[in-house]
Amino acid sequence: MRVRPTHRAVLIGTAVAVHSETVDDDGTSLLDVAFQDRAHAEWALWDLGGRAEALDPPWLRTALHDRGPRAGGPVRAAVSSGLDPHTVTGSGVAPMTTPQDLRAALAADDASTRLRAALAAGSAPDPALAGVLVERCAAEPDAFVRDMLTWALTRLPAADVLPRLRDELGSPLPRARAQALHTLSKIADPSTWPWVTRDLLRDHDDDVARTAWRTAVVLAPAGERAALAAELAGRLGRGDRDVRLSLSRALGDLGDAATAALAGASVDPDPAVAAHARATVLLRADPDAGFDAAVAEAKRVVALGPGRGTMTGC
Repeated sequence: MRVRPTHRAVLIGTAVAVHSETVDDDGTSLLDVAFQDRAHAEWALWDLGGRAEALDPPWLRTALHDRGPRAGGPVRAAVSSGLDPHTVTGSGVAPMTTPQDLRAALAADDASTRLRAALAAGSAPDPALAGVLVERCAAEPDAFVRDMLTWALTRLPAADVLPRLRDELGSPLPRARAQALHTLSKIADPSTWPWVTRDLLRDHDDDVARTAWRTAVVLAPAGERAALAAELAGRLGRGDRDVRLSLSRALGDLGDAATAALAGASVDPDPAVAAHARATVLLRADPDAGFDAAVAEAKRVVALGPGRGTMTGC
């Protein structure tokens, strides 16, 4: 697995073992890693994001291609899993044969136990477990376990999962709404686009709103992307750095559909909105520049006033 130094610890923490490691001149690490089994490997690499690439074995490459990339993943990786599909079988944990078994395992105090339970549920998909998995998403405090729950849900038939997720979008619990949106973005069924409502895009909870922005970008059809960009541009200036970065990434992922909305926001009389819009334009043009540098440059341009300073794309 080729990975930047900033993400090396994440990969090592996900894998069962690291067999070898070399470091390239640019500081990236090439890791030969092993996972618990096929299901663990598929989940772990899917969780790394859309830029992950399995070089070997072929069955893993095929599995990741069929499942599709995880949207917004930050890691660029090339993976050599070291797994033999003929000798690695099972999930390594007791199968979840009934909803009662799964509910009990997911209520364990130990997060690793809950993680293994969700892994087992995804390794042997059973529609009868859908309700328990969705239910746990609303209560699970550990982000890694929540991602495994989402993965397990993506293994089930959409018809058994989507109605439950739609109900969760109206939950009074922010975590339930956020995780339902996150799972919808992974299933990526175009018919669920109308479920990402304006109320969710403007949710008072930052985590829900951020997830809604990402999910909307994944699901929005071509004819709705400019309108979505206009709606998201109306949120410019909201929240702390992480919230603003999420919004900038969402608008950036909309590509040309966001150009008009960002151009208008870049001359907004509110300097916070104008600076955020201009920082988003800069980040779109040069993703490697970094968000903080883009914000600093945007604030400088806004402070100069109309007709002072220039910014490509505005």
